[in-house]
Amino acid sequence: MAIKKGDIIKVEYEGTLDDGTVFDSTKLNGGNPLKFEVGGGQLIKGFDDSVIGKEVGEEFSITLQPSDAYGDYKNDMVRKLAKNLFPKEQEPQAGMIIQVMDETGHIILASIKEVIDNNVIVDMNHPLAGKVLKFKIKVTETGCEPDPPHTCGYGCGHDHEH
Repeated sequence: MAIKKGDIIKVEYEGTLDDGTVFDSTKLNGGNPLKFEVGGGQLIKGFDDSVIGKEVGEEFSITLQPSDAYGDYKNDMVRKLAKNLFPKEQEPQAGMIIQVMDETGHIILASIKEVIDNNVIVDMNHPLAGKVLKFKIKVTETGCEPDPPHTCGYGCGHDHEH
């Protein structure tokens, strides 16, 4: 039976960048298939849309432009912040991932790009923003039961995050 919006399914996948670098896969996440509700907004749009009409056992590949993944890279999401805004007990360093609040009050992850004198350059873009993403996907199961609240979403029944 063809997959439709609202179905709860499991997939195995591997996501790569244009240069072949693997950025995510079910193998990296313990080998458990990813369980999700199709059209439920849990995944990036292009991945979510790609399974509609597919069948159990079907394997396919997709290439997603930034607009169907994590969006375009936005230069205005790179900000210069005063170093004194950071806790004194934790010296900001390039490469650190920090939590910041965006204009709407949501907490997002940001990366410190560099520290220059008394300023810290922070990038609030998603690390995959502006990138073309390629996925190999295999539908492994349909008709799944929803996970209980607070489970990890990897279909393993554990109450934790991967």
